[in-house]
Amino acid sequence: MKKILMTLCMLPFLIWVQGCAPATYEIEGYTASSMNPDIPVPTNAKLIENIAYSDHPTLKKGANYELKHIGGEQGLYPPMDYFQKLADTGWVELEEERLGHVHFLKKDTTVIAIEIQENTFQITEMIEESAF
Repeated sequence: MKKILMTLCMLPFLIWVQGCAPATYEIEGYTASSMNPDIPVPTNAKLIENIAYSDHPTLKKGANYELKHIGGEQGLYPPMDYFQKLADTGWVELEEERLGHVHFLKKDTTVIAIEIQENTFQITEMIEESAF
């Protein structure tokens, strides 16, 4: 009887602990971005929309993707394995230009901005020679 009572008391605690466990994202591989084939994106990221900035002085084009928990809780934890893949393909992060959730990367003459949120990320290509 004592064991049954102890088990029943522990059950709500175990359910609560499981509910508070941090959710993680999973990258299943990489494919080319819809806006620029030189930019890898996780294959399991869902394209939400392509964005055209026809009259913006510094932004050229962009793509918004959804991948659950890619930015961690409240977008505070950037996906280091994704940034490593970007580095492996030649993208160099301009760390001095980082603005909170927005990371700037450069490859040859192309500069992109990647904004990481909790469940989405947006890749934006900058116009060459623009100040950001």
